[in-house]
Amino acid sequence: MAKDVVIIGGGLAGLVSALGLAKAGLQVTLVEKKAYPFHKVCGEYVSNEVLPYLRSLGVDISSLKPANISRFLLSSPKGKTLEAKLDLGGFGVSRYTFDHYLYQLAQQQGVQFILERQVQDVTFDGDGFDVALSGGESLRTAVVLGAYGKRTNLDRQLNRQFFKKRSPYIGIKYHIKHDFPKDLIALHNFADGYAGTSAIEDDRYCLCYLTTRENLKRHRSIPAMEQAILYKNPHLRKIFEEAEFLYEQPEVINEINFATKTAVENHMLMCGDAAGMITPLCGNGMAMAIHSGKIATDHVLAYFSNGRNRQEMEINYTLAWKKKFANRMTVGRTVQQLFGSTVLSEIAVSTLKYLPFATWGVMRQTHGQPF
Repeated sequence: MAKDVVIIGGGLAGLVSALGLAKAGLQVTLVEKKAYPFHKVCGEYVSNEVLPYLRSLGVDISSLKPANISRFLLSSPKGKTLEAKLDLGGFGVSRYTFDHYLYQLAQQQGVQFILERQVQDVTFDGDGFDVALSGGESLRTAVVLGAYGKRTNLDRQLNRQFFKKRSPYIGIKYHIKHDFPKDLIALHNFADGYAGTSAIEDDRYCLCYLTTRENLKRHRSIPAMEQAILYKNPHLRKIFEEAEFLYEQPEVINEINFATKTAVENHMLMCGDAAGMITPLCGNGMAMAIHSGKIATDHVLAYFSNGRNRQEMEINYTLAWKKKFANRMTVGRTVQQLFGSTVLSEIAVSTLKYLPFATWGVMRQTHGQPF
């Protein structure tokens, strides 16, 4: 049976899109290579800007017992700090819990899930798409949303420009228990990287950091790298020495790329990290993924209701995506250049400490308004 929409990838952008489209009455199939629930390398902080839209989808965030986050702390590699209040505030919840909850909600809404299968190829013939899955099955659909994350083999097949150049960044995440304020999200700088800590559900905390392959290669193992580099920031040293680490091994992801991407590829609408990733230093990727899911939903629904004009949908979606996110991405990449470098980050933290309006300005540029 032909589907209205096939969504590739079951992260936040894919799940939110699936919910919105199914709620409007479309036949939606979502293909995800893993089985829920599962962990993802992610900072696990979400700006409250997403709450109105999530409520409209029937999402009850309070049922997940998230942490309420209202303050921000930034530390330099030597331990200097600045603090600021978050205008909108946010909440902390693990992707393990959040994605699983959205998956169950989407099932109730009638979304068909194909789990533990990979999309091998997507071909467009002018009228629609054939989506080839591992195992030989093929899905016929009118619209495809690419919500498959930062980097997959599909990007290679689509000949996307960012895929041709290796990224130097890797991400590492733990869940920990620690004596740390639950209303505070902190970003701690170190040489060639930075780490974020924030509370999530069940009295746990997310500790997630970005660094380079070269750092890891130089020290040969993650623990050795952490002791040699991250421990030089006294705030991180305290966490690593005192916290209870709840994973046997950390979650790790390679090839994190902040290069510019396109919002439409081979007539597929790209969502979330597949369309572009904001630097973790700006801490709002989850909200952007949810918002991109809403934008994709709005334009797909307009496509079905306005005579199925594909060119109009693609142009309007690209313009809407750029209007909402292009400036945030640019600001994020610019701000990132101040950090990771020990000298520049020391200067930045020391300077911003006495320029609170500059700090608030960066936050406003990387966060959106309630939608």
